[in-house]
Amino acid sequence: MSRFQSPSAFVFYGLFAFLIVATLAARALIRSGKVGGDTAKNLMDRIWAWWVMIGVLALIFTLGATAITVFFALCSVAALREFATITHTRRADHDALAIAFYVILPLQYLLVWLNVPIFAALLIPVYCFLLLPVVTVFKGEVAGFLTRVSETQWGLMVCVYCVSHIPAILQLQIPGYRYSSFTLVAWLILVVQASDVLQYVWGKSLGRHKLAPRVSPSKTVEGLAGGMLSASLLGMALAPITPFGWWQAGLVALVVTTFGFFGGLIMSAIKRDRGVKDWGTLVQGHGGILDRLDSLVFSAPVFLHILAWGWL
Repeated sequence: MSRFQSPSAFVFYGLFAFLIVATLAARALIRSGKVGGDTAKNLMDRIWAWWVMIGVLALIFTLGATAITVFFALCSVAALREFATITHTRRADHDALAIAFYVILPLQYLLVWLNVPIFAALLIPVYCFLLLPVVTVFKGEVAGFLTRVSETQWGLMVCVYCVSHIPAILQLQIPGYRYSSFTLVAWLILVVQASDVLQYVWGKSLGRHKLAPRVSPSKTVEGLAGGMLSASLLGMALAPITPFGWWQAGLVALVVTTFGFFGGLIMSAIKRDRGVKDWGTLVQGHGGILDRLDSLVFSAPVFLHILAWGWL
């Protein structure tokens, strides 16, 4: 079976079909006058951004595991840069940041690519946690030391360690599973991102009760429930391309979308604390890379652990 005929390819075919429908529907709404002004521009910017992002992902998936690993490594570079721009760094932190960007980040992805899971699992949460503060403390700048060191460690955990779990899924060999692990990565991205979109749709349609208005004013209880349940049903419908039974697929989808929601909410809290709306402007209509990865950074490690504990 070629990659163009694999289950992961058909997931992307479905996404492109959905984008065609969404584009036609959006243009129809704009021409009818029901949507106009800044709302219309924002809507088309978002749809165009989805075309670009899904197109890039589809291309990367055709190139194989190495390309996927390099792609997410580059995403980590951009995400860590976005995170670093809003932290309280000083000149004394530059060496630690340089090590994070030029040593730790590439080493983490090299360990994932070489399939050395023990060291990939321990590098950042153990060795970097212990050794990076040593680099900073010898600079002698004690003002805000705990905050500055913690922010660097948080940036590495969120932007590098958690994101690296996505290509790490490609290294799993599940007994009896007839498809490649590419399909599992496609399933995860589709379910988690669908939950984000569907939470927005349900929230705009039926949302009445604010969930965390000081953190994310647009999130509602109805949007969260509708989005997570809809995405779980989607995950259940795609059970045949996973190693899960139909009820297991629904349960796993519910778990990863729950953690995806937690990730988005926590990253929103950090943005509010720093007084910024988006992490960046790289993706027109969607903010920065972290604005697209925020739900995956929490869900990817959980998904990998579910697979490792339950299906290996």
